[in-house]
Amino acid sequence: MSLYRTPGMSGLVNALDVVYDAPKAAARPENAGFFAGSQGSKVAATTPLRYGYDMKFLDEAKVYIRSGDGGNGCVAFRREKYIEFGGPSGGNGGRGGDVIVEVVDGLNTLIDYRYQQHFKAPKGTNGMGKDRHGANGKPITLKVPVGTQIFDEDRETLLHDFTKLGEIFVLAEGGNGGFGNAHFKSSTNRAPRNANPGQIGEERWIWLRLKLIADAGLVGLPNAGKSTFLSVVSAAKPKIADYPFTTLHPQLGVVDVDGREFVLADIPGLIEGAHEGAGLGDRFLGHVERCRVLLHLVDATCDHAGKAYKTVRTELDAYEGDLANKVEIVALNKIDAVTPEQLKQQKDRLKRASKKTPLLISGATGEGVKDALRALVAEIGEAPVSDKAKAAAVSAPWAPLAT
Repeated sequence: MSLYRTPGMSGLVNALDVVYDAPKAAARPENAGFFAGSQGSKVAATTPLRYGYDMKFLDEAKVYIRSGDGGNGCVAFRREKYIEFGGPSGGNGGRGGDVIVEVVDGLNTLIDYRYQQHFKAPKGTNGMGKDRHGANGKPITLKVPVGTQIFDEDRETLLHDFTKLGEIFVLAEGGNGGFGNAHFKSSTNRAPRNANPGQIGEERWIWLRLKLIADAGLVGLPNAGKSTFLSVVSAAKPKIADYPFTTLHPQLGVVDVDGREFVLADIPGLIEGAHEGAGLGDRFLGHVERCRVLLHLVDATCDHAGKAYKTVRTELDAYEGDLANKVEIVALNKIDAVTPEQLKQQKDRLKRASKKTPLLISGATGEGVKDALRALVAEIGEAPVSDKAKAAAVSAPWAPLAT
């Protein structure tokens, strides 16, 4: 969630409340000081702040990593009483520690990397006399959830894509230790007086980007009933309210229908111009890139179902991922809130816009929900991501800090 600072602001204010409904924002206790004397007016928000005070979900992080340098070799000679020809005895330096990235269970966010961005592996120990080699530096491990991608600093070069639980990738190898002078002794060089320095470790800035793994994804305009649908068909408990952008970060839920289980992802709503940054933008669409099928929910109570459908399709087409070519199931939601005449009109509009017959469902009453789930199962088939995504979705809620 992005928070914004406005002229004369005494605290942090939720920008979404400011833009859409200033009185509602004023009702929030944390915004009381800012809205004193300005209720009922809309305020322009400027200067975005990177992180909010209540953020628990983070799907992108920039991290600096450095592997350990190798230890230096040692120049030493054995000098001991009554031993006439001791010879060289300098040991080799130890190898520097590696930087390793590992996929672990129980994580569904990159929030750890909001609080620590620098990771440096220890240096290898230098070699010593008496032929003592230096100890290797211990590797450090960055733990990430399933679905994480690692990009180079340019944010375009993909270094690795983690799709399996327990997968391990060596991101930066530690430097080799230098040879001590004992390594260089030979029949022609009986007393070498040179040793090698340790090799310098690797360092770089990287981007960690999380794309949740789910079998099906929910898309639609804000207030299309996506969160309600997810809460009805699964044990997930997303926030549900009657104002736009209630969902501020993706949610996962495990759905069981006719003995089949699959994972359903709900992302924040899209509005016109989302690919240009309007609303919450379109970056959350990355979380449905791995889905087999999309369930497009259209609100039956909106002004024009066909235009609402085309608005979201325009944003999917503008997104650089291959979302426009994914299998799509269209459903007209909230049919319990309109009259039969309005329902027929909205259904015809949506059918003309999508060029397919939409399903008629109501998340509130459960009407048509089973048919929608069976349609999703038919398209998903034997999805290979189900087991991995299910483990992430049913894991206990995780919080990095006590608030």
